[in-house]
Amino acid sequence: MPRTVTVRAPGKVNLQLAVGARREDGYHPLVTVFQAVALYETVTATARDDERFTLTVSGASNLALDPDTVPLDESNLALRAARAVAERYGISEGIDLQILKGVPVAGGMAGGSADAAAAVVACAEAWDVGASREELHRICAELGADVPFCLHGHTAVGLGRGDELSPAMTHGQFHWVLATQAEGLSTPAVFAELDRSIAAGERTVAEPTIDDAVMSALMAGDAKALGAALSNDLQGPALALAPHLRDVLDAALDADALGAIVSGSGPTVAALARSRQHALAIAAHLTAEGVAGAVLTAAGPAPGATVLAG
Repeated sequence: MPRTVTVRAPGKVNLQLAVGARREDGYHPLVTVFQAVALYETVTATARDDERFTLTVSGASNLALDPDTVPLDESNLALRAARAVAERYGISEGIDLQILKGVPVAGGMAGGSADAAAAVVACAEAWDVGASREELHRICAELGADVPFCLHGHTAVGLGRGDELSPAMTHGQFHWVLATQAEGLSTPAVFAELDRSIAAGERTVAEPTIDDAVMSALMAGDAKALGAALSNDLQGPALALAPHLRDVLDAALDADALGAIVSGSGPTVAALARSRQHALAIAAHLTAEGVAGAVLTAAGPAPGATVLAG
């Protein structure tokens, strides 16, 4: 019988995202501190007897998912992940992939990267290739900068393009409120706005470095200090393209959030709370203010790609 394997992988928030000037190869050097949060993409892979690769996508109950926003062709990162595993291990059979989305689409929280990480693990298990975690990491790194982090989860420092990972010492749990928008932001467009602002002299850029305040707050489990240290060099460009996100940030701070930040390239805004109860109160305030398409709460750090069944 064909083997079916279900794997889930987490979305993320960037506690720090420092971006250097664009290099000749087109990439920007990054220093980022990722934290995985308990919003998950769940991928079920079923091995086929023929060579076909198929994909279906549905939304979790906490997301108002428009299926048209998720590509079902070869541009989908989960399909690319499946083909990468097949190519690496000489697999001639096909696979059926089913994705249940729990991370906002095009929200700067690495939902597509979580799909890819989960698909890499699920396909490797469904085809029983005997891959080590190190081999899976290498496949993930070839698929995108955020994919290796979604494989490993927890809290980590990312260098280079964000894919050179080192675990970050963290104590305790952190409670997040995630305010999503109906329309996503294009990551290339946000980086292009960053480049434009640098070229126009509106912004200075330095070699990115790790923020000691972020690392100290994580090690101490100090949510208040972490909230004060949150930073994102892409927040300004994201606000330039989507000015209404300023209303979300202001509303979160009005609800006494310890800190609020655009997550990654946006448009999701992540607000840090003192506790789960405080997170629920912030979420209620944001919902009442009508500044977000949907408001979710989640704790971090969360584990990386995990086999649930199979």
